Amino acid sequence: MKEKGDRAGRWTIAGFMSGTSLDGIDMAVVETDGVDILSLGPTGYRPYSDEERQTLRTALGTWPGDDRAEAAARVVEAAHAELCEDLGAVDALGFHGQTLAHDPENRRTHQAGCGARLARATGRTVIWDFRSTDMEMGGQGAPLAPFYHWACARHVGAEGPVAFLNLGGVGNITWTDPRARAPDAPGACLAFDTGPANAPMDDLMHVRGLGAFDHEGALALSGRVSRDVVRAAMGARHFARMPPKSLDRNDFAGLLDVVAELSDTDALATLAAVCVAAVARGMVHMPAPPERVLLTGGGRRNEALMTGLRAALRCEVEAVEAVGLDGDYIEAQAFSYLAARVLAGLPTSAPGTTGVPAPVGGGRKSLP
Repeated sequence: MKEKGDRAGRWTIAGFMSGTSLDGIDMAVVETDGVDILSLGPTGYRPYSDEERQTLRTALGTWPGDDRAEAAARVVEAAHAELCEDLGAVDALGFHGQTLAHDPENRRTHQAGCGARLARATGRTVIWDFRSTDMEMGGQGAPLAPFYHWACARHVGAEGPVAFLNLGGVGNITWTDPRARAPDAPGACLAFDTGPANAPMDDLMHVRGLGAFDHEGALALSGRVSRDVVRAAMGARHFARMPPKSLDRNDFAGLLDVVAELSDTDALATLAAVCVAAVARGMVHMPAPPERVLLTGGGRRNEALMTGLRAALRCEVEAVEAVGLDGDYIEAQAFSYLAARVLAGLPTSAPGTTGVPAPVGGGRKSLP
């Protein structure tokens, strides 16, 4: 395997992301020097089976040492190894694993999957455990994609601040100024979790036997929003806190109880409205109005969310495809980019992204 110096600080890395929606694993190859995106390579996807998804769902909220967590780790490692079988020559893998629990107040986080075991299984160098060092140093450990968002803004030629809004299981937003000299420079990035996004809607679909998710937000679009529920949800402590701040997937699990008496369509419409209200609340923290908000993640395909965001935000709202990026693979690409920064000895988080006191480099390297 090639290491730092073999390509004058340029690496081709396959990054992987298994998000809180528990749908499957995204893979994306990026060539980068750890600062700029030099080229975007092939992508891939490996869905979880119903049985695998159930194993992961059962392990949510668990910590290392729990048998359910170990079962989830084995599922995650095997699925990633399978996705690597047809992967061409790369310098390393950027392996995030599957977040099962995240507790920033107690400086602990748990991503299922061991990078050392994956390195042995694939015969490839693996960069992994991106969050622990940040949390040990007092950061939130999340979100970690903001540095890549800064690189994306530069890559697409943005001339002023833009915001990247990722709507996965949890929503997170990055305000970034591509004119900054580096992603960890003061004023380059502000990032935080906005609040619940797809997770409550997906969980409601699962619990009520309606399927894995609300396709294109069709059910939510046909329902009526309970404004009382939205107002109550916005009273959660998370929304009163200043960023940076992060959430666990299950922090808003109680929303399902609150909408229990609503019809399927009304419940989904209300949960979508909570997501939109959370994003709108988060916009007050932006250092300056962004020129546009670019959406990534599965939520950009939910018309109830897109319609609500366009009505609530005072700027252009588009999917990232409008600027030539692929919203399905931004997060996987982010871990390609972060892995290169680990190899280059560059910071992977900063005060404006996770609240860590100073820029810090995370990640561990495991050889095959």
